[in-house]
Amino acid sequence: MMSEPNFWEGGDTTQKILKERNSLLEGLLSWQEKKKEIEEMEVLLQLIEEQNDEKEAEELLKKIEQNEEAIKEMEFRQMLRGENDERNAIVSINAGAGGTEAQDWAEMLLRMYLRWAEKRGYQTEIVDILPGEEAGIKNVTFTVNGKYAYGYLKAEVGIHRLVRISPFDAGARRHTSFASVFVIPEVSEEITIEIDEKDLRVDTFRSSGAGGQHVNKTDSAVRITHLPTGIVVQCQNERSQHKNKAMALKILKARLYERERKEKEERLRELHNSKKEIAWGSQIRSYILHPYKMVKDHRTNKVIYQVDRVLDGEIDEFIRAYLLNGNAV
Repeated sequence: MMSEPNFWEGGDTTQKILKERNSLLEGLLSWQEKKKEIEEMEVLLQLIEEQNDEKEAEELLKKIEQNEEAIKEMEFRQMLRGENDERNAIVSINAGAGGTEAQDWAEMLLRMYLRWAEKRGYQTEIVDILPGEEAGIKNVTFTVNGKYAYGYLKAEVGIHRLVRISPFDAGARRHTSFASVFVIPEVSEEITIEIDEKDLRVDTFRSSGAGGQHVNKTDSAVRITHLPTGIVVQCQNERSQHKNKAMALKILKARLYERERKEKEERLRELHNSKKEIAWGSQIRSYILHPYKMVKDHRTNKVIYQVDRVLDGEIDEFIRAYLLNGNAV
């Protein structure tokens, strides 16, 4: 296509093809580089066997270990070939059964994902949050910007269950809490989602906050209801009503795009288990803090015993197991 005489006059089409080419080249060049290194190691192994050189053998073992990890990462990336995997993600967390306990658990999950994103160098922004009455949060929506953000985070869609001794129970009893995680890809500028202004109801209200000097004195928060589908989105993070409306429309477009895609592809329904009751029997992962410590993913049977490490954002092992297990759509 690039060899066509009029290729560089294609405008947006040209940029789209160049982007696709660069993405393909990235994978091909990585593979070619590793293939060359493996061939060199095979030659080096023959020399070591002939000369019985222990020092060189140790160096070769280090190289093998490094390349093994790199090839695992390449295999992992092959799982991220979905139509939307490279895109940014929009994540919603909702507290489920358990009252204050569940709201605190929802806030713990929020911190876990923000820490995960931070460690990957992704940018995050909370666009809407509803605090709990006593502690935690009832729900939150935030964006994660970075390559493959959606591809990774789609592994987190579903019900997350926490078992622990409650810090809110004077009797120090064990409680079980639930929260749902819902992830959709951000719609790229290349995709056109037509929205008729007549189909929208736009309400403005004051942003909620902790009080004091940071309370917003104007009705800058925006809630948009898409009347034909009943989808409601809101944003209160920005100071201006205009910016909040723009962000809310962005999320609405993503929700409408995902809705249309779900109707066309029946399999995607399994990715959005947050529509189920946020309670017993529907969890994808359990986080046990008492009487023992363990995090178990019920889809892959992957278990990690360092719970604190997981809650601090180290969830890549679960994501990797999910994607390599062939569960991803």
